Amino acid sequence: MPTAILADRAITDVSGPDAEHFLQNILTLDLDALGPREAKPGALLAPQGKIMFDFLVSRSGQNALRLECRAEIADDLVRRLMLYRLRAKADISKQDQTVVAVSWQSDSAASPSESTVRDTRFQSPVFRHYGDVAATDATEADWHAFRIANGIAESGPDYALSDAFPHDVLLDQMGGVGFKKGCFIGQEVVSRMQHRGTARRRVLLVSAGSDLPTAGSELMAGGKVIGTLGSAAGTHGLAIARIDRVKAALDSGSEITVGDVAVELQIPSWASFTYPEAASAEDA
Repeated sequence: MPTAILADRAITDVSGPDAEHFLQNILTLDLDALGPREAKPGALLAPQGKIMFDFLVSRSGQNALRLECRAEIADDLVRRLMLYRLRAKADISKQDQTVVAVSWQSDSAASPSESTVRDTRFQSPVFRHYGDVAATDATEADWHAFRIANGIAESGPDYALSDAFPHDVLLDQMGGVGFKKGCFIGQEVVSRMQHRGTARRRVLLVSAGSDLPTAGSELMAGGKVIGTLGSAAGTHGLAIARIDRVKAALDSGSEITVGDVAVELQIPSWASFTYPEAASAEDA
């Protein structure tokens, strides 16, 4: 059961009589579907539908929810939530002293608590721990290698905030968007993309015969840019790629490269989307 402390993560608490109603009206995920010992992915979008903040949401008590995000964006998240709060009876605060840890290949479900919750993005048992951690036997690098192998993208290492739609980073595939819950900020754009099936950019697994280059490197095929490399752990990484262009490259037998490294791309096994039948007209 590897366990690692994630020093780059922080907690924002939202509590009070109106906390859940307030968040339900602005966040992508459906809080009605959030169990008491679950951490589900969600986002706060710009009106144009792009992700401004991404986080994991879990319950921390009666009328209380916690949002776990990258530490460097936590203060901005608090300010943005306060801007939207208006007259809602909800207290919003960053918890500077809360330690965030994660364990994977774990069976912690035998004794869950409000401070140990299952990360539902993963098919195998993965648990987030908030507060004191008895012992750790793994590093953040170990954790990110596991995350990458499972096709789970996060802002920062894999994409820039304000540059990606929820579909781009598979939030729609992992229960991070409540398409039936009603309005939320950016809902019209995201729902249109869902119902029309127009999502072209998707997270894909990247594998190579040698170490991958740095994040931000372009994926190329047939002289065209087809995507951008995100985080990598040795010969494995994540990329956000145009799946219509990937399909065209696969159909034509074109080599896909990142820098001077030949790579193979694969849809995560848990995802339900597929490559389109043909490349779009503009790429024909």
